[in-house]
Amino acid sequence: MTAARWGRSEQADWQHWKEPRLTTAPLAKIRREQLPPGEVLCQYCTAKCCKYFALPIDTPESLKDWEFVRWYLLHEGATVFKEDDQWYLLVHATCKHLQPDNRCGIYETRPPICREYSTDNCEYDDDWLYEQYLETAEQVWEYSEAILSSARGPTMRSPRPALLPVI
Repeated sequence: MTAARWGRSEQADWQHWKEPRLTTAPLAKIRREQLPPGEVLCQYCTAKCCKYFALPIDTPESLKDWEFVRWYLLHEGATVFKEDDQWYLLVHATCKHLQPDNRCGIYETRPPICREYSTDNCEYDDDWLYEQYLETAEQVWEYSEAILSSARGPTMRSPRPALLPVI
């Protein structure tokens, strides 16, 4: 988040907030619309944006593509999700500079991606919902089998039962 995106009072409050405080935990979580004037949302957050990163991936379309997705999820801390018709590889990994009080340990020299980040559309709210969210290789297998059933060959699903006779 850049100071240029904030008003003067928010910038001054952010500068004050990053100074050492007596407490080592964020303030109790409030709703976004309850943010007091002059305060910064980050003061109330658990630093979700510093505990993962997501990279766009090509839309899986073939069995080979889905096998790559399955391979991703064989690695600890990886999930895959789809949002607004775009697939992402999400890696759950905490930034090594995140401090115990959820503040940045390299705030003055943080990378541009961190400087440009804004709380306007951040994950502070807990009401995010994805079109698809896959956490395990088994889920990928089942999902890809369902959408590519004819391409995969033998299925792990039970055969479709015969229809009941109409009497």
